[in-house]
Amino acid sequence: MKREQLAEFMRRMEPQSVAIIASAREAVRSNDTHYRFRQDSDFYYLTGFDEPEAIAVISPDAEKPYTLFVRPRDPERETWDGPRAGVEGAIERYGADAAFPIDEFRAKLDEIIQGKRTLYYRFGTRHELDQMIIEAIARMRALGRRGIVPPRTITDTGAILHEMRLIKSEAEIALIERAADITAEAHREAMRAARPGMHEYEVEALIEYVFRRHGATAAYTSIVGSGENATVLHYSANNAVIREGDLLLIDAGAEYQGYAADITRTFPVSGRFSRPQRELYEVVLETQKACIAMIRPGVSMDELHNRSVELLTEGLVRLGLLQGAPSKLIEDGDYKKFYMHRLGHYLGMDVHDVGLYYVDGQSRKLEPGMVITIEPGLYVARTQEVNEDYRGIGVRIEDDVLVTAEGHRVLTAGVPKEVEEIEQFIARARVEERAA
Repeated sequence: MKREQLAEFMRRMEPQSVAIIASAREAVRSNDTHYRFRQDSDFYYLTGFDEPEAIAVISPDAEKPYTLFVRPRDPERETWDGPRAGVEGAIERYGADAAFPIDEFRAKLDEIIQGKRTLYYRFGTRHELDQMIIEAIARMRALGRRGIVPPRTITDTGAILHEMRLIKSEAEIALIERAADITAEAHREAMRAARPGMHEYEVEALIEYVFRRHGATAAYTSIVGSGENATVLHYSANNAVIREGDLLLIDAGAEYQGYAADITRTFPVSGRFSRPQRELYEVVLETQKACIAMIRPGVSMDELHNRSVELLTEGLVRLGLLQGAPSKLIEDGDYKKFYMHRLGHYLGMDVHDVGLYYVDGQSRKLEPGMVITIEPGLYVARTQEVNEDYRGIGVRIEDDVLVTAEGHRVLTAGVPKEVEEIEQFIARARVEERAA
């Protein structure tokens, strides 16, 4: 898959151009320990190379179009940190046409960009490399009378790469589906296991155990919010005790072989929704189902979001949480007290994946091969001056949806979300537990 993506990237590059794309760097967690390494998505998409301190140089017109600069083999460091591909492995295992130690990149930079009309490079992500390239261009400009010419145009690599990544291949869709299946299993296990008296982090641990059991990792920091914690959109402390009568909002997704899933479910840990919980939940659920039903090529992301705003606002008026004409409440933005985020986002290698949401000032139309999330929510904070029955209730429901030529396909349908379905699922889990 990577060779095909690299070939397509080169096909889209301008004549007489070169692209420079850097790997992610290791990040210090504390003192001399590091966070688990996660490769830069653009770099991994094209190269499949999963080590830090690497740079890819891609130049379709060159004798050797694809060069990797990598860490050399080092037996002493490999004793501590594990094996490296090295220069030889970059060619033999990762298909580079040429490879060099990373320390040689600076010395070869002028040669790499000299005479190229266009340099594809993404400024603003690696300050040290940014400075190196700026200095090389300035140095070459000063030598113009000797026939040394720097690139005349610098283009963000995302102009090509992110458009490629936005439309998923069949192989990419299969990986996202696998991540979705793993995530769905984790959510079902959490729904079975969650009980009043547990800590939120116990549920988080179960979810991420299921991820790891299947060779996946968490695509982002899991949100496990019980009771009023569910009204905090990016709650991540996950340290409260789950109480009898609480709703539990879980927003968690697995990353499998570089591709992410993203599911949110909200359910009653005691097994049954209270009346206010159910009323708020059904507004969100019907909104989500209506928006998913709209998904097809040619529909814009703004159309989907605007429909979610209409339906949620109408629901808030029905429940008495807002008063007035829905159209006026939308115009004035009053609904944002309860629904303050967008309906969804692109999904792929990054959980909030790349790609333009607006093209020429217009909301982008959906195309086959896009994968998006649909995640309406309502959040009634304790401080809201509304009917106290609804205070402290947060509900979000999220699924991952593939846009197809015929319409759409929900990739995360394996987790219950209808009210009766959830209550029956939890009831069966309790019966099975007592019988075990």
